[in-house]
Amino acid sequence: MAVETLEPRPDNPCFGCGADNPRGMKLVFELDHDARKVSGRFRLGLEYQGANRILHGGIIALLFDEAMGKLNRLHGVRAVTAELNVKYLRPVPVDAEIIVEAREDSRDGRNLIHRAEMRDPAGKVFARSKGRFVAIAER
Repeated sequence: MAVETLEPRPDNPCFGCGADNPRGMKLVFELDHDARKVSGRFRLGLEYQGANRILHGGIIALLFDEAMGKLNRLHGVRAVTAELNVKYLRPVPVDAEIIVEAREDSRDGRNLIHRAEMRDPAGKVFARSKGRFVAIAER
């Protein structure tokens, strides 16, 4: 199983990735077990703008948190976000197609460090992120 599609689960109320939330985003990601990365392609729309047709910074952070959080599956653990750092490099138009890709960086005991990037299909980078997740249970 090289690539696994992570569809929203009907029993998950998560705003970002769950199906059991009427206002949720119902995000779909792909987990590439061989490349050890998570990716998602999105075109979000006006309801996620901050101002002037620019994607809200909190939504950008949410996309990073969701993508990096999915990487914890590679370690067979459930983990919570302990730190999330976002570098906003340029505004993201709300109607742009975006690619979010997350990769592992390191692990120290229960701490898992991941990095992520948001770009357009041509490779123009909009933002980068680094997150620290703490394992709380086995999957």
